Amino acid sequence: MSSVMDLCVNGAAHRVSAEAEKSLLLVLRDDPALTGAKIGCGEGECGTCTVVVDNEVCRACITPVGAVTGKRIRTVEGLEEHGQLHPLQQAFLECGALQCGYCTSGMLRAAWALLQRNPALTELEIIAHMQGNVCRCGCYPRIVRAIQQASRHLEASAALEVPR
Repeated sequence: MSSVMDLCVNGAAHRVSAEAEKSLLLVLRDDPALTGAKIGCGEGECGTCTVVVDNEVCRACITPVGAVTGKRIRTVEGLEEHGQLHPLQQAFLECGALQCGYCTSGMLRAAWALLQRNPALTELEIIAHMQGNVCRCGCYPRIVRAIQQASRHLEASAALEVPR
């Protein structure tokens, strides 16, 4: 039986009608029509459906929508701000860290969650964190370089900020 649920997605409120057991991925793709998270394996293994819930990586294909009501959900559509690409998105473009693009939104969300916790990352930390995201094209070295580039950019930006 469907019920009405309130979701906070990319900072905006969305009222959806769905069964609580329906996957978050399907709800995001149907109700607010956010199609950045892709349908992949359907088992939480490939990472194409990755979103961030309360700053933690979440596999939307195996997460019931009822489990995330009242939590902050971030999809790839929420990365850019004011028409500007996030430094992570820019780094993916500059490093050629995408080929077919199928894994890109999941990679971006997983990397973003990692950078939120620690913008000063080693290559091994990046590799360990990104293990759960599969790239069918094998762009892993470029993905790691892009995350390193974004990390350096975010560190430099933080150093320039004036404390209030």
